[in-house]
Formats: sequence, C-alpha cells, structure tokens
Amino acid sequence: MHSKGKKLLACLPAACLAIQLTACAAPADAVDSSGSASPAGLKNGADEAGHEAAAAARTPAPTASVPVDSSAPQPSSVSPQPSPAGKAAPAKQGVKPVAEKKHRLPEGFVYLDEVIPTLKSDIRYYADYNFVGRRLDGYKAPYAILSEQAAQALKAVSDDLAVKGLGLLVYDAYRPVKAVQQFMSWSKDGDDTAMKDVFYPQVDKADVFKLGFVSSRSGHSRGSTIDLTTYSLKTGKPTDMGSPFDFFGEISSHATKQIGAVQAANRAVLKKAMEKRGFHPYSKEWWHYTLEKEPFPKKYFDFDIE
Repeated sequence: MHSKGKKLLACLPAACLAIQLTACAAPADAVDSSGSASPAGLKNGADEAGHEAAAAARTPAPTASVPVDSSAPQPSSVSPQPSPAGKAAPAKQGVKPVAEKKHRLPEGFVYLDEVIPTLKSDIRYYADYNFVGRRLDGYKAPYAILSEQAAQALKAVSDDLAVKGLGLLVYDAYRPVKAVQQFMSWSKDGDDTAMKDVFYPQVDKADVFKLGFVSSRSGHSRGSTIDLTTYSLKTGKPTDMGSPFDFFGEISSHATKQIGAVQAANRAVLKKAMEKRGFHPYSKEWWHYTLEKEPFPKKYFDFDIE
C-alpha cells in the first residue's frame, strides 16, 4: 500500500472500520420471517457472524438423540414400541403385504381390505413384534380376514368414523386355532420371556390365561372378532389410546383410570362406533370387539391366512 494510503487508513476512526468490516461480513441471503431480505437481518447477521463462527469451532456437534418409540407398528408403515404410556414400535416393524392373496377362503369369509377401501392393517402376529416374539403358526400373509357379516358391520363402522376424519387400523382379525395353541405352548415355557419388558412387565406369563389376557379358545378363530384402533385420515397417524395393542395390564381395560381424558375420549369414540354396529367390547382390552350376532358362534376354524 502507498505510504499516504497507510497514513490515511490509520487516521480513520475505529467505528468506520467496524462498519466497513460489518458490511463485508453480512450474509447476502439474510431474510426476515416473510422470506424477504431484511436490513436488520443483514446487520445482525454481520454482527454475530464472527462470534458464531468462533463458537461453532469450540462447540462439539450435537449428538442425535434416539427417539423413544411410541405405539407400535403401524398400518403397513411405521409404529413405535409399546409401553404402559402408550408408545409405539420401530419403523422396521411395520409390515407391508408381500404375499399375493390365495383367495381360497372358506365360504362366508372375506378379505377385509376388499370390503373397506380405507382400511389400514398391521397384522402383528405375522411379524415378530408381539408378546410371543415370533410369527405365529398359520399366518402366512399379513391380511385381515373376517366373516362376511362381521366385515359388512365393520364397513358401517368405518363409514361412520370417516365423518369424524377417522379410519380403521386392524391388528388382528380371524386367527387360526393352531396359533392359539402356540400361545398355550408359549405360556408354559418359563424361560421364554424375550418380550416381557414390552408387553407384560408386571404379569407372570404363566398367569396370562387366568388373568384373561389370552384364551385357550379364542373368539378370533370363529371369524367375527377383531382387534383394532383408529387413525387420522388426514395424517395417517394412529390415534392415541393411552396404551399399546396387546399390553397386558390394567391400563388396557375400558375402566382404567391410568390414562388421560383425551385418551379416554378416543377409546370412547371407537367403542361407541363399534357398539352402534353390533359389536361387543371386551372389558380388559380396549382394542378387542366381537360381532354379537356372529354367524359361527360355536365353530372354530383353522385354515391358514394366505
């Protein structure tokens, strides 16, 4: 630099130099909340640029926190891992239909998704995210099957709830007898407690039948019992019911006092809709309903789901 230029620069007030440096440091793309370039944004960005850069150099990058799973696999998409607080399962648990339907159902049975177009399903016993910890016998495909009468009644429920912006999400429908027998074998194996912390932390697995959480002869095998919840037609997210599907505990009962007012109201919406169309609730499980006028009240089926 020329000697005269050096002398001139030395004479400039410090404030002037600061202004010049600030103008150079101001980010060209600073915007206000409306998305337009903001004079204040230009100045503030310039004033803070140097401080932020220095701080960033000294501060280690934040560690991404692992989200606490909250409800359980979702309708052929995602769901969090259950807990008494009503949390859902890992994304990998969501099961998309991968097997083509065989269409070899006994007379009087239908695939539920062919009756209810907006139906979502997360057939829990087709995967290993259930209280047993593995796929159950007879579940060769992730489809919900019901008697024609139960399916038509459930279609009416679906239509009623659609007005409220809700759809139906099914966890289980018809269940082969062989799968129920697998429950019994599981209950007798005291060493198999892999899923205890998730589904029955306060219950001895040997007591699940005595306590009424599992039955040696399931109404599901008669084809008109279903396990389900609701979901938002707008967002696709399952409704918060206060506890996850298949959680063995008092919190899963209709009479529980362990959930909040909103969660209780959500359960009541489903219960009212199901009862209106002829389904009877099971007191210990908010998700479990049976068609009162079921077509096969004394017959238990064992055909595979495929």
